[in-house]
Amino acid sequence: MPVISRKGAPNIKGLGKLRYVVEQTFALLHQFKRLAIRWERRLELHGAFLSLASSLICWRRLKKTGS
Repeated sequence: MPVISRKGAPNIKGLGKLRYVVEQTFALLHQFKRLAIRWERRLELHGAFLSLASSLICWRRLKKTGS
């Protein structure tokens, strides 16, 4: 997996698209308050909420496209 170049660094061909996908995913995950501020002490609970949020994001995207 290629390393994502930092903002302002010389862009390697194709990494800009990958950077956009990563930043967009983080923005979508931070819509969920429990993930933006980690309240859970147990790693398993945080992982479960991360999985749930990812599932909801995928479901919303599929619902929007009509698939």
